[in-house]
Amino acid sequence: MIFDLEMIKSVYAGLVAKIDNAKEKVNRPLSLSEKILYSHLDKDQPLENFQRAIDYVNFNPDRVAMQDATAQMALLQFMQAGRPKVAVPSTVHCDHLILAKDGAVADLATSKDLNKEVFDFLSSVANKYGIGFWKPGAGIIHQVILENYAFPGGMMIGTDSHTVNAGGLGMIAIGVGGADAVDVMAGFPWELKFPKLIGVKLTGKLNGWTSAKDVILKVAGILTVKGGTGAIVEYFGEGANSLSCTGKGTICNMGAEIGATTSIFGFDQKMYDYLAASGRKEVADMAMEIKDYLTADAEVYANPEKYFDQVIEINLDELEPYINGPFTPDLAHPISVFKEKVKENGWPEKLDVGLIGSCTNSSYEDISRSAQIARDAIAKNLKAKAGYTITPGSELVRYTIERDGFIDDFAKIGGVVLANACGPCIGQWQRKDISGTESNSIITSFNRNFAKRNDGNPNTHSFVASPEMVTALAIAGSLAFNPLTDKLINENGEEVMLDVPVGDELPPKGFAVEDAGYQAPAEDGSSVQISVNPESNRLQLLEPFAAWNGEDYLGLKLLLKAKGKCTTDHISMAGPWLRFRGHLDNIANNTLTGAVNYFNEKTNSVLNTLTGEYGEVPAVQRAYKAAGIGSIVVGDENYGEGSSREHAAMQPRHLGVKVILVKSFARIHETNLKKQGMLGLTFANKEDYNKIQENDIIDIVGLKTFAPNVPLTIVLHHADGTSDEFQVNHSYNENQIEWFKEGAALNIIRKMFA
Repeated sequence: MIFDLEMIKSVYAGLVAKIDNAKEKVNRPLSLSEKILYSHLDKDQPLENFQRAIDYVNFNPDRVAMQDATAQMALLQFMQAGRPKVAVPSTVHCDHLILAKDGAVADLATSKDLNKEVFDFLSSVANKYGIGFWKPGAGIIHQVILENYAFPGGMMIGTDSHTVNAGGLGMIAIGVGGADAVDVMAGFPWELKFPKLIGVKLTGKLNGWTSAKDVILKVAGILTVKGGTGAIVEYFGEGANSLSCTGKGTICNMGAEIGATTSIFGFDQKMYDYLAASGRKEVADMAMEIKDYLTADAEVYANPEKYFDQVIEINLDELEPYINGPFTPDLAHPISVFKEKVKENGWPEKLDVGLIGSCTNSSYEDISRSAQIARDAIAKNLKAKAGYTITPGSELVRYTIERDGFIDDFAKIGGVVLANACGPCIGQWQRKDISGTESNSIITSFNRNFAKRNDGNPNTHSFVASPEMVTALAIAGSLAFNPLTDKLINENGEEVMLDVPVGDELPPKGFAVEDAGYQAPAEDGSSVQISVNPESNRLQLLEPFAAWNGEDYLGLKLLLKAKGKCTTDHISMAGPWLRFRGHLDNIANNTLTGAVNYFNEKTNSVLNTLTGEYGEVPAVQRAYKAAGIGSIVVGDENYGEGSSREHAAMQPRHLGVKVILVKSFARIHETNLKKQGMLGLTFANKEDYNKIQENDIIDIVGLKTFAPNVPLTIVLHHADGTSDEFQVNHSYNENQIEWFKEGAALNIIRKMFA
């Protein structure tokens, strides 16, 4: 079955004329990114030569995808919109709430039981509003999307930052917050600042131990965690064409770690082959008929410096395997120097666990190359000295690799297969190999490695690499092992060397599955009843946020001045808190508990100026809210990097925080703040960050004449009677100012359907 075939036909039917019109209007060749963006303009959006990083533009995405953790809040909001059915094809995927502990079968059964209330809620909402539902165990959202829904030239949004994975199939796929998804599901256009363009030219061809993962690990080292902010990264060149479709997906997936709006590859034979292998040959044939429109114009790739804002060139012939980390995904180390870096920095050399899979690296190709290493180890009488886990990306992949014997290969070296779910990648991991918060090292083929992310332990040094490198290091049990040059001692005391891994991009016998885990919605959902128990601690119906009162914000308390990295994990942790993602008041109790307080360098410890004592962040903020006092949070660079979770915006809003003032924002988080009626500001002069004192009373002046491109004024009233005043900037346009005035974007939609 091909999902949404008529929608895809409709997109392709209009795509050629739209792109031709755009080329005529802008009067120059177009990149692939621009072709897809211009062909998805909202019908009321005037066609013009948009200014990158300046113009806000309205688009009509083809589809929406949501995972279970973010879908709860997104659908609770959609239920307030007043529509009987979603306006575009939409899906929910149950992958985040499944705990990794004992192995796939036991973990899935336990998680279904523990989360039954939430899964039943999501299933019934999907059934009522015409949304496809992928049951627990079906797989990780991004792998399932690549296998079933992504198509070249399409445009989608998803309530997860790694929605960008679908760029591996030539799709503009962008991570958003739930409120953005609600807009599109309710039939409204979706707004995005027209992105900058970064071109990455790939020459040569991967060889030896190097894999597609190493491309993005190197790019992350070049661009850092914020170098792609506001930009689409477009990969091209002979090297790009040589990569498998799922390898392309891996590269696009981790584009989220450089802050990119999305990443993309042009349509090629590898994409055709993957579409055909995954049962979508009809889509592949349609794409082939318009293939010139599904890649950039030749002039763009021939002279990339003329058309991209930045160009990076990587020779795959010379690319080394990389290992990135710890604690940030852009700390990049070629394998040739990694051993020395481990010793120089005093990172724990002993490797405790190696973990492969996740949405980033769980394709058949990834698993087959890792399984070949396992078979080689078995033949050479080696077993994994570190713990070793395998997370298949979907039931389709899991069933196929079991049929082809890979699961048995992993078991023979001590590997444990986990459920088809996110598991340890997003903190759903109950480790048994450590007892507390001792210092240790793990290596994963995941995408993020922030402190505490995988297991809640701040002293776990988490490194990111390819599945092949993870497997090799798990066998060695040491971060100091380089499989390209080093030998191992086997069970017989012999020196042996691992062979260079090989694998199949696609299963030679084809994909197979008995039950992929899909549940179609009711044809008519009007009679479907959705109930939320008022006593539930997992789900809570939403109350609209209050509209702005028309006055400047005066007398604000400083809740927190965050020092250094403050990701969405720091603002709203995952792990055990995932169970409260559908209950705003309960999950608000983790708000900013991971952020480091500038004044005492502690986490979850801020001054309550009402009492003069230090307390936990949520408790202090609730005290301010109870006293009718607004507050402000101050942050550093790239505030809100990481996940798309809008809880990081909704929780402070719910608790009474009025303003987030930072040196710079990550894209998705800034949009989420705006959607929820929060005031997101940036320092005009970043040095003004240093003027803010712990017990300041703070005014925001100029809101009565709030307008695009007009700075606001901050007045700091210090405890010693002195004051400071400085300007702050914002990026609100007219529509976004209306969101602020109305209290949230959803309040406007609610009025329209009332």
